[in-house]
Amino acid sequence: MSNESKDTLSIAGKEYNSRLLVGTGKYKDMDETKRAIETSGAEVITIAVRRTNIGQNADEPNVLDILPPDRHTILPNTAGCLDKQTAVRTCKLARELLDGHNLVKLEVLGDEKTLFPDVMQTLAAAEELIKDGFDVMVYTNDDPIIARELENMGCVAVMPLAAPIGSGLGIRNKLNIQTIVENANVPILVDAGVGTASDAAVAMELGCDGVLMNTAIAAAQNPVLMASAMKKAIEAGREAYLAGRMPAKRFASASSPVDGLFF
Repeated sequence: MSNESKDTLSIAGKEYNSRLLVGTGKYKDMDETKRAIETSGAEVITIAVRRTNIGQNADEPNVLDILPPDRHTILPNTAGCLDKQTAVRTCKLARELLDGHNLVKLEVLGDEKTLFPDVMQTLAAAEELIKDGFDVMVYTNDDPIIARELENMGCVAVMPLAAPIGSGLGIRNKLNIQTIVENANVPILVDAGVGTASDAAVAMELGCDGVLMNTAIAAAQNPVLMASAMKKAIEAGREAYLAGRMPAKRFASASSPVDGLFF
């Protein structure tokens, strides 16, 4: 969880000042990718190994040329994997390409239409990867029981969806996310479904340790400006959570005291 004195985000023993994690997909070109990510202030950048060149193909532009690992924590992910075997193989490929890098984002999808996680395959893949020495950040549904199981298994962060990947619907089940947060001893990061800055702020106000997003920034009409908005929303939501919001009340309550009126 976060360090109270500095309020940093700690993942797998490393501290981060930014609680916004971003992806690299769907931008129009490398220049826009670089400018948006730099504006976001994100320190952890997730990359779909099966869709993005990080050294697999010498004839294509390498995204690491604009996002050097000495300046960012690269988080390889298994986007597009529909079974345990493919996900595990993808993580092992990423470790080879990134010189022994063990931090990965695991997602095993149930189908290509909904992009919901296949929980059984996810659990099996996480177990195998953890035994093989990987630090696993895991995408899952918003089920508190599954989140607890993934934590107990040894995942370094649990990442419940807010809504379907790329939908922009925002957090559809706040109570489940809150329940996951309240019972966790590892970072909880909302992953998937954020559409705009207010969605990110809500996630942080619920007590999430961070938010991972891609489409919400990349598919905006002005991705660089949206990256700036998301950075501010994450910071504002975190401050609101730490400040402790006023209790919600059914009826009005005067801002000024009633006692001692002058007339």
